[in-house]
Amino acid sequence: MALCATDTARALSCRDGGAAARLKLVALFVIFLTSVVGISSPVLLARLFHGRPAYDKAVLVIKCFAAGVILSTSLVHVLPDAFDALADCQVASRHPWKDFPFSGLITLIGVLTALLVDLTATSHVDSHGHGQISSGYKPVGTNEELAAVCKGSAVELGVEGRLRAAAAAEEEAAKVKQRLVSQVLEIGIIFHSVIIGVTLGMSQNQCTIRPLVAALAFHQIFEGMGLGGCIAQAGFSFGTTAYMCFMFSVTTPMGIVLGMIVFSVTGYDDNSPNALIMEGLLGSLSSGVLIYMGLVDLIALDFFHNKLMSSQLWLKKASFTALVLGSTSMSILALWA
Repeated sequence: MALCATDTARALSCRDGGAAARLKLVALFVIFLTSVVGISSPVLLARLFHGRPAYDKAVLVIKCFAAGVILSTSLVHVLPDAFDALADCQVASRHPWKDFPFSGLITLIGVLTALLVDLTATSHVDSHGHGQISSGYKPVGTNEELAAVCKGSAVELGVEGRLRAAAAAEEEAAKVKQRLVSQVLEIGIIFHSVIIGVTLGMSQNQCTIRPLVAALAFHQIFEGMGLGGCIAQAGFSFGTTAYMCFMFSVTTPMGIVLGMIVFSVTGYDDNSPNALIMEGLLGSLSSGVLIYMGLVDLIALDFFHNKLMSSQLWLKKASFTALVLGSTSMSILALWA
């Protein structure tokens, strides 16, 4: 309790509503611009190099960097913040929060929820893909194949046509899967971004806000690059890509505005027990989703099930290096945010 009193006294000495409001207005523009730069960079690079020989390899390396960013975001940023919120002395001294590790439980629920969504969507994609493959086949004995028999090339044409149809259907199914991964990943990141924005918007502590703005700017760049790399590989239409980039870019600024409105209307303290409980629960859920997506749908999918990577050792090494760089870059930011 003495530690709580010390922390409260320190926070009160830094509370200045006017200075905090000015810093938050600066944060709105800075975070929006850095979010746009972060998420649009891999998307624009992918479109610029589309069709070139190294396109697939470059997108794969970008995606591995993105996986490192996402995994580090969940384990180094989101989950520790959620634990800290529920471990705060104002919360941990109450029932039932002091009786059970709810951060871990809600993280587990987030992982299982992401798995359930993944299983349901994969079943749909598999059935859709099988339908495409079967629809690409032509029954043996059609006029075209009989004519080809006369020319002595029926078997070759039949096998080649089936292989092309199967390859096209497999590629389309993979794209549908990647689109789903990108959309679920964005939902998890949006949860995290809203929490950051609302917390910053409600805060009146200028000592906390000032370094947080600079750190969040870099945070949004790397997190945007992570999501943008996944969006680039998914092959969305221009409209969908623009919409997803826009939603990521405005989520944190909208959260800041929402936090400022909530505080001005209700005087709600971001350090109140209820606010800390909400922050801890939403952060834990978001962390679970991001952990699952990072490990299963990004890292495991590319390193163990990607034919391009398995056939070229140098590409596997480059992808692993990108994964480590992405994790390291995001982890270093935990020193400030």
